[in-house]
Amino acid sequence: MADIIRLLPEHLANQIAAGEVVQRPASVVKELLENSVDAQATSVQLIIKDAGKQLIQVVDDGLGMTETDARMCFERHATSKIKTTEDLFRIRTMGFRGEAMASIAAVAQVEMKTRARGTELGTCLSVEANEVIKQEPVAMPEGTIISVKNLFFNVPARRNFLKSNPVEMRHILDEFQRVALANPEIAFALYQNEVEVMNLPAGKLSQRIVSIFGREYKEQMASCEETTPFLTVRGYIGKPEYAKKSRGEQFFFVNNRYIKSQYLNHAVLTAFEGLLPKDSFPFYVLFLEIAPETIDINVHPTKTEIKFEDEKTVYAIVRAAVKQSLGLHNIAPSLDFGADVNYIPLQPMKFPASMDFDTSPAKAPSASSAPAPRPTTYASKATLGERDESFFRPAALREIPRTENQQENRLFTEEESTAVAVSVTGGSKTLQLHQKYLMVQVKSGLLMVDQQAAQERILFEKYNQALGKRSGASQQLLFPQTVHLSPADFSLIMELAEEFSALGFVFSEFGQNTIVVNGIPAEVPLRDERELIEGLLEQYKNNLSSLKVDRQENLARAMAKRVSSRLTGRLSDQEMNALVDQLFACQVPNYTPSGQKTLVILQMEHLQDLFLK
Repeated sequence: MADIIRLLPEHLANQIAAGEVVQRPASVVKELLENSVDAQATSVQLIIKDAGKQLIQVVDDGLGMTETDARMCFERHATSKIKTTEDLFRIRTMGFRGEAMASIAAVAQVEMKTRARGTELGTCLSVEANEVIKQEPVAMPEGTIISVKNLFFNVPARRNFLKSNPVEMRHILDEFQRVALANPEIAFALYQNEVEVMNLPAGKLSQRIVSIFGREYKEQMASCEETTPFLTVRGYIGKPEYAKKSRGEQFFFVNNRYIKSQYLNHAVLTAFEGLLPKDSFPFYVLFLEIAPETIDINVHPTKTEIKFEDEKTVYAIVRAAVKQSLGLHNIAPSLDFGADVNYIPLQPMKFPASMDFDTSPAKAPSASSAPAPRPTTYASKATLGERDESFFRPAALREIPRTENQQENRLFTEEESTAVAVSVTGGSKTLQLHQKYLMVQVKSGLLMVDQQAAQERILFEKYNQALGKRSGASQQLLFPQTVHLSPADFSLIMELAEEFSALGFVFSEFGQNTIVVNGIPAEVPLRDERELIEGLLEQYKNNLSSLKVDRQENLARAMAKRVSSRLTGRLSDQEMNALVDQLFACQVPNYTPSGQKTLVILQMEHLQDLFLK
């Protein structure tokens, strides 16, 4: 048998290795920005064209490289970060594998200009598919300029799998924000197609958070700090009332490196237990400083996963730090043992003159003036001799006998929906209960409808149809409203501009990360349009991370969820009947798009058992 195992050609091995490090333009951005941070830069510029497919350029004023180092940095496993095996256990830099530049050069055309501090001339190096095309001296300021052009030019299959420009740009924004948050002492700027997207001056962490996410975050941040011999926690958490439906604005940094950890996220959520609205997630930016030898970051090429030597202790400290911050800022109940406990004595309750409860003999009512007892039709215990003694026990302790054929509360089947709809619309009066539920008599018993869930189902099918036909109706605002968004949300709404227009939104760009809203969908109550759009984008992003549905259905779900939460309150008889009719006209009337029940039927047998009949 002939030998079949052979070494791969170097260019093919490089492309395979690049597939682990360079997955999309955002991967290149991450590696280049982290290299600038390691080079001790004080100012970093990121320039993007065509969502990184045409150009990714990073300009920094860091240490720069000599002519030899510039050539060596494109070799695989060549790095300045570690020298011995022991260095792996005390890593403080962002990069250390020596793979990033070699991987990028394997799948792109790279030009690097660099000048080390204290030298007169810099070096210009051009590399294409890991082959050096030219190397020559160049005059330039101290620092490094790296330009990555035509990403995946030699791997067309990988280039074809890239998403649309707005999607890729959102991933680039995410990586840019993470590096910028981790290094507030460095000035960062982002330019997309020669337009400035973000300009972040050097400053404090709180200033960097406000610069990235918006001025409103200044009010909702609470500082968090805890120092122990094992671990130091610092950063900011968001107040519970500002929690959002999506997890997007949650950041953990370990030794200034962004990581993803469901375990630590659970620690934060546990500290917020009982304070958050249902299905809401808090904002937090937390930095953990820990001895490098107690963690392992050499788990995955992206270096976003990490292993702790004692993760239980880390969990407990993070949870305690967040809980303490909530107490210190009077967000959660706390005991202050240093406070004065001499409470003011209780004062007797004072009633108005018309409410005199004096029971002295002088004011006691006479027998003649006492009102006659009201006649009652209730049967006493003596007159119910044939009744079981258990009837007079409290309801919680009394067992209601059940018949063998008794059915539980259930949903209508699809076959029953048409028959029930006919019986509902046959003249039965609809009643509203606590402005949340509708009750209507049907042939088999009592139909109960969740008002908000029914609205969500009706609106979902309406919006889904409008998006398919591009036929949404709009109502013009008397006074157009300006909405300032975060860069990520602005990028997302411009990506979905056509779908928003189909729903009935009318808006246009109005400066940097700002839109002006001139119209909203016709059936949406006129209220805070900014809250509506921000909530809609938030719900869309939440669905994006938890559901595998197309863009149209995702937006229809998000819109139905947000608008139905506004359509609450008292309904007229006509509105209640119309709501029930519209629900049964839906293709799937029994459930909301997320699977929540919209209606329940109580059978006559069950109602009779409740009254022991």
